[in-house]
Amino acid sequence: MMFDSHVAALLDAAVALVNVLTNGAKGGKPYTAPRGDDLPRAVAAALPSTQESQIGPEEAVYLSRTAQRMRTVFEAVEHGRIGDAAGTVNELLRSTGARPQLDLVAGEPWQVHFHGASDSLDVGWSAGCATALALAIGSDLAGRLGICQAPRCDRVFIDSSRNAARQFCSTNCQSRVKAAAFRARQAERR
Repeated sequence: MMFDSHVAALLDAAVALVNVLTNGAKGGKPYTAPRGDDLPRAVAAALPSTQESQIGPEEAVYLSRTAQRMRTVFEAVEHGRIGDAAGTVNELLRSTGARPQLDLVAGEPWQVHFHGASDSLDVGWSAGCATALALAIGSDLAGRLGICQAPRCDRVFIDSSRNAARQFCSTNCQSRVKAAAFRARQAERR
């Protein structure tokens, strides 16, 4: 087993926050992250079981800053700079006051969850995502953090494939690359 379900959910949340809240490229086109009044709605869409009404403007800005920092973690891992990634994750852990806690979920056994120094939504999610990234980087699973290899796309992903061979953030980007390769082969034959 790679990650338990709670860590996997937090890694998925980290990916969603980075992909929604950071500028760059997506699917071959420039991507501009939501700002202003659109930011709380974007954060709510990225976080599971979160309603827009739960997210104030300040919390949304905090999570946007967390997403910017988490993006640098993915970039550092992508370039083999695990020490830089660990340094950024350690900063996130310290700034959020991340701490483990045993929680009992109805109908399930006790589970280790991660909380921040405060129980606010922004600090709590930031602490949880930072801890999940720490667990990945602090194990042999750092290579599972990826950045899309498709041209003009820099969205991030967690590789949960069995053979650790995932290269793309989505099937759309994978299809774009395969279609371009097919067209190139066809053009060579002419």
